[in-house]
Amino acid sequence: MKSVPRSRVASLMRLTQSACTCPAHMGGVISRHLPRCKSGSGKSMASQIQNEYAFEMASSNIRYGEGVTRQVSIITTFILKEVGMDARNMKAKKVIVYTDSNITKLHPMKTVIQSLEDNNVPYTVYDKVRAEPSDKSFKDAIEFTRKNGCDLFIAVGGGSSIDTAKVANLYYNYPQADFFDFVNAPVGKGMPIEKKLTPLIAIPTTAGTGSETTGTAVFDFKDLKIKTGIASRALKPILGIVDPLNIRTAPLQVQIASGLDVLFHALESYTNLPYNMRGPAPQNPLDRPPYQGANPISDVWSARALKMTIDSLPQLKRNPGNTKAQSQMILAATYAGIGFGNAGVHLCHGMSYPISGLNKSYIHPQYNTDHSLVPHGISVAITAPSVFKFTSTMDPGRHLEVAKAFGVDISNVKLLDAGEILSDAIKKFLIDLELPDGISAFGYSYSDIPALVEGTLPQKRLISLSPVPTGTEDLSRIFESSINVSLLTSFEEANDYLDWEIGKHVVTIEFKHDGKEYVHLSSENSRRNPRLNIEKALEDLRGAINSAIRGYEGDVSAIAYILLRISGINNEYGFLIKRQHRFPNNTVADITVTICYGRHSNNH
Repeated sequence: MKSVPRSRVASLMRLTQSACTCPAHMGGVISRHLPRCKSGSGKSMASQIQNEYAFEMASSNIRYGEGVTRQVSIITTFILKEVGMDARNMKAKKVIVYTDSNITKLHPMKTVIQSLEDNNVPYTVYDKVRAEPSDKSFKDAIEFTRKNGCDLFIAVGGGSSIDTAKVANLYYNYPQADFFDFVNAPVGKGMPIEKKLTPLIAIPTTAGTGSETTGTAVFDFKDLKIKTGIASRALKPILGIVDPLNIRTAPLQVQIASGLDVLFHALESYTNLPYNMRGPAPQNPLDRPPYQGANPISDVWSARALKMTIDSLPQLKRNPGNTKAQSQMILAATYAGIGFGNAGVHLCHGMSYPISGLNKSYIHPQYNTDHSLVPHGISVAITAPSVFKFTSTMDPGRHLEVAKAFGVDISNVKLLDAGEILSDAIKKFLIDLELPDGISAFGYSYSDIPALVEGTLPQKRLISLSPVPTGTEDLSRIFESSINVSLLTSFEEANDYLDWEIGKHVVTIEFKHDGKEYVHLSSENSRRNPRLNIEKALEDLRGAINSAIRGYEGDVSAIAYILLRISGINNEYGFLIKRQHRFPNNTVADITVTICYGRHSNNH
């Protein structure tokens, strides 16, 4: 298969950077949004573009129940293995089962194989699915499928297995197609899928992707070091068999990463651009995209999934074997899949792709893999505090609804504080789950931000669903403020932080209230290893400053000046910023943030 020319992709990426090409942000005013973008003359662009006026809901058939993969009949004590019976009912003559080398040894896969054998259904197993698939791993599965052939696909595993089966199915039915024919633009051609594909049954073994309900398949494109995918309703499985018993053996870190994917599927789809703010309306209903923006039906599924996940995921952190919480999470994953599978997701997911794709050496705990890996749910969650602070300006009321779901009392808060309140609520949730401390934990520094932004720009279909028009500078600021996550969030935590020694110097951030000094603040990384080299220390300091001045509403150039001056390590300097800060416990204080550079001091 031919690879896409890098020059073509680079050209398209430059085009997306040069202008706001999303017509959705030129649409009319509805109650959920502030006034629309204007042209230079002040005339609304809505008169030139007909916005979308309808939405469609589509989903796979879902069969849910504990033991539904293998149900014991109380009346006859006969082992009813439903997967094999489904295959027999479809008159399948040959099945290919897609899974990975770990799942193939576990009970869910053994149950499926036994069920096929008991129902005399011939099958072949493809067990080389790659965690976080790449273009190469997809092509390997396609080649295997074309060589062996089948009339029914079965996927057993997480989103990686289900996505691999979707793509293998697609190219099996298009034997002459080039791999990039159906890949989303601008990386590929984004051609429509006009054939009816071979039936696919999806059996998830993680409570995360919701891939059993969606028409999306995602992969790492290694040549450009980005993630992209294929999206079409034609890819949807005809049946998703959702059995809580199939996730019982998942390690804790897999449950957390998968659960965070559920959380942000729900949160992003709930805060998406509304369907009738997107445009232009299609000339043919067949051209309506799978991701259509938030709508009244997707809101119901997403809101319910959000609440279930907020309630259940911390329970699994405390007790990974909590079967009730596991059952709630796999059901929430399906709910969220129905919601985002039609409404779409936006910035957290779009920005997660380069975080995973550019990763060189980080391997997340409890993931049995031979390659570097930032799990999808982790890479999605890590930018969320900054993302939802950014998006809140277009619908603060809805963002406060989400904060309430996290347990925040919003009865006496101002709409203008919605972004900071939700950001702090998400941050606390992630800290309690002991997530890595920002993208710096994966080895990224400020010098990597241009590459991360460049890797995000091709995710045009996701970026365009952000409720706020999002450009290169916006993405840069979000990545910058995501370098570190778990910095100071309350006065009570302040005592855990110490002065920061850099050789013979110290850099501190002082929090003061009513003339009293509360803390010298440094980044958490420095506390673990205070004798860092100067370059790394200054990078961490930028993250600390970004956290300290988050929500600062003054001149943006002042912040830029401070960050610029920090790179000059030969000069002593001090800066002062004054603002009001609202802490998670709703304590409001006038905070003076002082950034100093000078000799080491032990005066805490």
